[in-house]
Amino acid sequence: MNKPQDRFDYSALPQRKRWKLPGDARVAVYTVVNVEEWDIEKPVAREYVSAPAGVVTVPNVPNWAWHEYGMRVGIWRLLDALAERNLKASAAINARVCEGPDEAVARAMHERGWPFIGHGYAQVPVHLLNNQTESFRKCFQVLKDYTGKAPKGWLGPGLHETLDTLDKLAEAGFKFVCDWPMDEQPVVMKTSTSPIVAMPYNFELSDLPMMVVHHHESPVWLQRVIDQFDRLYQEGATQPRVMSMSVHPYITGVPHRIKYFEAAYDHILRHEQVWFATADEIYDWFQSGQGSGE
Repeated sequence: MNKPQDRFDYSALPQRKRWKLPGDARVAVYTVVNVEEWDIEKPVAREYVSAPAGVVTVPNVPNWAWHEYGMRVGIWRLLDALAERNLKASAAINARVCEGPDEAVARAMHERGWPFIGHGYAQVPVHLLNNQTESFRKCFQVLKDYTGKAPKGWLGPGLHETLDTLDKLAEAGFKFVCDWPMDEQPVVMKTSTSPIVAMPYNFELSDLPMMVVHHHESPVWLQRVIDQFDRLYQEGATQPRVMSMSVHPYITGVPHRIKYFEAAYDHILRHEQVWFATADEIYDWFQSGQGSGE
């Protein structure tokens, strides 16, 4: 049981029964803040400034420091922006952050009630792990011990998986994943043990591919968020949807971008029938069956 057709059936959204959200909401909106620990003795996860002649450099000081800026400065802007609007995010976190020198970041998010989503024990692509099972279990246990609560969600570094990753995540105890951006409602997927849910995830709204990979400016990101929300809100009158936004402290948490992040939420907050939730809350609602189609 590895290929997609072995894990879930095709389902056309317009042909489904109407899904219900709390408060008769049209759209459930959740935010993912990606919090990572980069090892300066290994190639960095992302580059903003390329090395001369295009070679891979270790240590990569400027790009490592770019990420470190997010932990020292950027994350606190994101925390403040959301707190000022009485909103919580889901923290996709490398479990090592809870054990390392940046632990204060994990503590601040936990104290604000942000649920933690597994983002790997360390910032390493799943394809390069020597033992996925061991790594997933370690991530799960560290987050459980740190927060006092078993994590439910998983977002792989770069969203990538192998064909048997879902089986190993379910075995480790994870209940939903954000690596399968294939729908606007949750999708139940089979594994070798218990089912796991694919949470809707809009990676075209993520700051990393938009700003770093595709080099879009901040106003373009904001307009895309507004356009995405407005259309989902319109369609959600007849069939409610889920919308996500994913950001990184070292990208969106900088002075010249934070106002666009705030403007996105201010636009959405002006609308009624919107459920601002965490990924965990959406999963719990979906699993409860209270929103089962009419």
